[in-house]
Amino acid sequence: MFCSHVRNAFTFSTVVVSIAVIAQTAAAQVTTPAATTPTTAATGGFAAGYTDIGPAIGLGNIGSAGASIGGRFEHAVKPLPDLANGTLGIQASFDYYSYSAAFFGYSWRYTYMPIGVTANYHFRLDDPKFDPFLGLGLGYDIVTCRLTGPAPLTGCGYSSGVYFIGRVGGRYFFNPRMAVYADAGAGAATLNVGLMFKMK
Repeated sequence: MFCSHVRNAFTFSTVVVSIAVIAQTAAAQVTTPAATTPTTAATGGFAAGYTDIGPAIGLGNIGSAGASIGGRFEHAVKPLPDLANGTLGIQASFDYYSYSAAFFGYSWRYTYMPIGVTANYHFRLDDPKFDPFLGLGLGYDIVTCRLTGPAPLTGCGYSSGVYFIGRVGGRYFFNPRMAVYADAGAGAATLNVGLMFKMK
């Protein structure tokens, strides 16, 4: 079972990387006029061509675990001049958390690794330091469980599977290359906070 989860994780991670590469290639081919195409060079903040990555800590909806640890990667694919001049971003997320439970001499150890991909709509504001967004997507939660006790038991009550992601979030840029990050919603932890660092 564990090997199967590892294969699923590898497959899903490959898909995430492929989407990120395709998104970056697509962004490089966007050639709309400068008057309607905000870019990071022209505006700073999150705009077409921007890519960042960073660590995140999650709280809430993670069982009895104190917090989850993980990361976010996002690429600004293209401007959306027909949708209030916003920006489309493709984001990949990875998180990890674990916790234990005990009952009548039995103990369970659960480990969760949610991996997700979302399409994010970034609102364009007059101040490029603020970057609010809404995101929708799908994820795959890799769940493993170790059970110990005085007699054999089967099943842990949880299994790996696909989950829906709906998020609202944002960045605040301290400078053009670093931003504080937060997102909240359904999918993995309820609230995630972190730092994002510009790659290009």
